[in-house]
Amino acid sequence: MNHPHRRAILTSGAAVAAATLLPAAAPVPSPAGPRIVEPLDDWRFHLGHAADPAKDLGFGRSHDTYAKSGDAGTPAAEGTFDDSAWQAVTLPHDWAVDLPFERFGPPGSEADKTGSFQGFKPLGRAWPATSVGWYRRILRLAKDDDGRRLLLQFDGVSRDCLVILNGFIVGSNESAYTPFEIDVTDFARPGVDNVLLVRCDVSLGEAWSYEGAGLYRHARLVKTAPVHVRQWGAYVRTAVTAAGARLDIATEIANDGPAATVRVRSTVTAPDGRVVARLTSDPLALPAWGQQTATQVGQVRDPALWSIETPQLYRLTSEIVRDDVVIDRDDSAFGIRTIRFDATRGFFLNGQPVKIKGTCNHQDHAGVGFAVPDSLHVWRLEQLKAMGANAYRSTHHAPAPAVLDACDRLGLLVMDETRQMSSNAEGLSQLDRVVRQGRSHPSVILWSIGNEEIHRGTETGARIAATMKRRITALDGTRPVTEAFNGKLGQGASRVLDVMGCNYYLNEIDGFHAAHPDVPMIGTETGSTVMTRGEYARNEAEGLVPAYDQEFPRWATTAQDWWSFYDARDFLAGGFVWTGFDYRGEPTPFERWPENVSHFGQMDLCGFPKDNFYYYKAWWDSEPVLHLFPHWTWPGREGQTVAVWVHSNCDAVELLVNGRSLGRQTVTRNRHLVWQVPYAPGRITAHGYRDGRRLLTAERVTSGAPARIGLSSDRRRLAPGAVAVVRAAILDAAGHEVPTAHDRLHFAIGGDATLLGVGNGDPRSLEPDHATTRAAFNGLAMALVQAGARGGAIRLTARGEGLAPAMLPLIGTG
Repeated sequence: MNHPHRRAILTSGAAVAAATLLPAAAPVPSPAGPRIVEPLDDWRFHLGHAADPAKDLGFGRSHDTYAKSGDAGTPAAEGTFDDSAWQAVTLPHDWAVDLPFERFGPPGSEADKTGSFQGFKPLGRAWPATSVGWYRRILRLAKDDDGRRLLLQFDGVSRDCLVILNGFIVGSNESAYTPFEIDVTDFARPGVDNVLLVRCDVSLGEAWSYEGAGLYRHARLVKTAPVHVRQWGAYVRTAVTAAGARLDIATEIANDGPAATVRVRSTVTAPDGRVVARLTSDPLALPAWGQQTATQVGQVRDPALWSIETPQLYRLTSEIVRDDVVIDRDDSAFGIRTIRFDATRGFFLNGQPVKIKGTCNHQDHAGVGFAVPDSLHVWRLEQLKAMGANAYRSTHHAPAPAVLDACDRLGLLVMDETRQMSSNAEGLSQLDRVVRQGRSHPSVILWSIGNEEIHRGTETGARIAATMKRRITALDGTRPVTEAFNGKLGQGASRVLDVMGCNYYLNEIDGFHAAHPDVPMIGTETGSTVMTRGEYARNEAEGLVPAYDQEFPRWATTAQDWWSFYDARDFLAGGFVWTGFDYRGEPTPFERWPENVSHFGQMDLCGFPKDNFYYYKAWWDSEPVLHLFPHWTWPGREGQTVAVWVHSNCDAVELLVNGRSLGRQTVTRNRHLVWQVPYAPGRITAHGYRDGRRLLTAERVTSGAPARIGLSSDRRRLAPGAVAVVRAAILDAAGHEVPTAHDRLHFAIGGDATLLGVGNGDPRSLEPDHATTRAAFNGLAMALVQAGARGGAIRLTARGEGLAPAMLPLIGTG
């Protein structure tokens, strides 16, 4: 339904009296809205103490902390407090990633297993000296901020936090993953310096893997007029018909002052940058100190639809106008598309069937822990897209705003999940914020209310799920609700769901479908092959598993088995493999010291692909694929048999060893090929054929001794704050990668940039992430380079003993 000359036909809604039809060629206005948004990036940080008030800035030493408002019980709340000895940090910040690795208990103990699930970082009740952190900064408010509403917004804080302004405890938040807003107007002092403190306590966790610690997402101060659009308050519901697209625009208005009369002006801008519609409401009477929602309705002819292939985004500019003056302005993106889950034929996007090919993902990365910069979030999503994935599940919590924005732009479908499955006040508050944050994003197609919950199959679970679903319907109502069930399909909460979410247990799926043929189904969590990048034999002593698609926990299955199963059943909407990337904690099957990173990812913690990455690329992507593995450097194994695998979507593949053909094999859909080959140094070659013609060739050669370093990055130009993921490879004299190399590399930065962190993907590594040195693991290491604000030439150099150095030039755009 795309057309180069789009117009909008606008009609009045219940709270709309005037609608103006504009030609498609109208220029885009750029009014300077009165809303002021100030990023709160720079802080001072200091470790507190969860058990000793004397080591926790005196906090909680006496009853005064909560006995009298305005006395937070710590000298750090005073303007005269000297924080010069505190660490200067820039958000996002994760203090846990900098903590030393610690053993939690003796080998074989439950404590040792618990430590492995936390990545052996000393957080929790047993580690009070490292489980509380304080952040402090000065808010300099101008005199003319008097009369504005002052709103603190945090995208994510790990974990249980108190926010203190000028000695007043102004708010708190329990969950590490849910964004929150605090109105601090009453406690602020315009015209003078204000002291802002955030105390984070991670003594109690929310997950069974590494969770980071601190202000690991962005924070900001928003200054608005008393009458303003609420956070996430402007959103659009769309419906596509033969006549075009209907836009139902809702604008939630807060009036933190006397009764007022305003108009709402909504401007819609098309993906090509043209204004296609403008709506202005009749005067709207707002009650004093209350809230109201204005609704407007429009019709867009020949809309540019949001899809996986062409993720077209419109923009909504919402203005509150009083006495012909714009007093608040909010800007957001939205997409026009239709979604439908069908019990027989799966998922439909814009009326077309789409098999969901998704990945589950935690949010940590090598070098930075939980403190993932926005551009690194984007890079990770780009790698998943390159693998052939078309969907993303943020497990088991709401994704960062940068992730949702990037999924909108890249065309990735999102299963949006709340952390706490509960209908208590806190659980519903978290759910509200998750839904309100996500409902304007066209990438979001499904709400998830829980994952493998203990009470999922009970009547209690059904009641909780029903209450949560009612809340979601009230806030959104355009997307179905699911829950990830590991067994007990058809029981308890599953009877409430719109879409049955299935974690593993392939043996239950056909039976459920036969008994409930009218219920759509999706694989909310699947696969779970464990693999160590570059390893091809199980090494129990060293805690390594083969990268072949072979080993998996008792509840799981291989990549090719789960995907073959799902691909063969149209009634299954698709699935989300566990996981896209390795992550800290949960190092199945070796839940012991020093294992601190999982083996589940299709990419390691650095984002280096494992071999299964190419299995999915072969069967999820339309691009021809021929991936040959393992490497061909096996000194001391001459004459021993090596299993040579190929992942390919060609019709047939021929394998040659040192020029001698071992025959051609026909490729079966969704399966791999294997040859048993006696090892002889030299070269193995695979030729991929399609329609009888050679299409692709892949090779592995026996490498020589490490001789030099190769540096590469998929981007050379970096905006301020952007991150380049640099791949450092150990090469022999001929330029071949040495897949068994573990040489130590030393990195240095020149120019306006920072070496943000390093990594190597070794799930047992106890090396620090924030460092200038890292040993390679199976031939590779990673460096994260973050550009500064000034711009100019950036140089990353890498050196290693006995290796010729390398230099990678980058450009900061300033």
